[in-house]
Amino acid sequence: MTSDPLKITPNPLAAFMRQPKIYIKLPSQGKFWPNGSLEVTETGEYPVYSMTARDELMLKIPDAVMSGQAVVDVIQNCMPHIKNAWHIPAIDLDIILIGLRLATYGEIMETPITVGENEFTCNVDLRQVLDSLYAKISWEDAISINDNLTVFVKPLTYKHISEAALKSFETQKIMSIVGNDEISEEEKIKAFKESFNKLTEVTISIVQNSVYKIDSSAGSTDNPQHIKEFVNNIDKQMFNTIQNFLETQKANNAVPNLTITTPQDIKDKGYTEDKIEVPLVFDPSTFFV
Repeated sequence: MTSDPLKITPNPLAAFMRQPKIYIKLPSQGKFWPNGSLEVTETGEYPVYSMTARDELMLKIPDAVMSGQAVVDVIQNCMPHIKNAWHIPAIDLDIILIGLRLATYGEIMETPITVGENEFTCNVDLRQVLDSLYAKISWEDAISINDNLTVFVKPLTYKHISEAALKSFETQKIMSIVGNDEISEEEKIKAFKESFNKLTEVTISIVQNSVYKIDSSAGSTDNPQHIKEFVNNIDKQMFNTIQNFLETQKANNAVPNLTITTPQDIKDKGYTEDKIEVPLVFDPSTFFV
């Protein structure tokens, strides 16, 4: 008797395939995720699988990492409840990246530290970093400009963050032309104007993409076109008020710096401080290497 090629049979190797390694909570609690981008769980905890060999290879492709596509593909493969990782709110992003690292490589991450001309490595416990983030992250979504105007803001999405990073990278490349003696002054002026316009575009787009509703004495709106027109036509003081509020929110929800005791061999080389404060930046291009 021949077997039916269309019949689906259980894979006898299923027990050897990936299982969830850890469960994480999302600080946003599902808020700020567009419909369909996140399959919300009843417990508020989300399983995280370890990365596959394919995932690790994806993160070694510079163009894919730079565009953000590699990170999106890896997150969706390792966290099946996330259906569209482009829509991850910024307040959830670091938690998710740390979760992927924990599930794949374990709790301890070696971090290179530079003090003057001296370099050494420090072991960072990612569980402690997660706990500190859970205790810290809190998003305030309303800022009162005056008695007649309240602006509501949301965290940037991973897509917005990636787009801003790409534009900043392009600006850096353009600015490198300015220091090239082989380029004419006319070309340098043109390059400088182009880079200035790109930086301006990035700054304004961050505010535009963050504002999701505005209440005013003249009425309320969540129309993206109305909000874009509003941001483009408010005075500098009002724009700065919103921008500064967003910068404060970003700083308040950032990964806290790591404070470590200065190794004796570093102190022997002339470094006098007892403690070293190290910023922890979870850049996908280096975080998983």
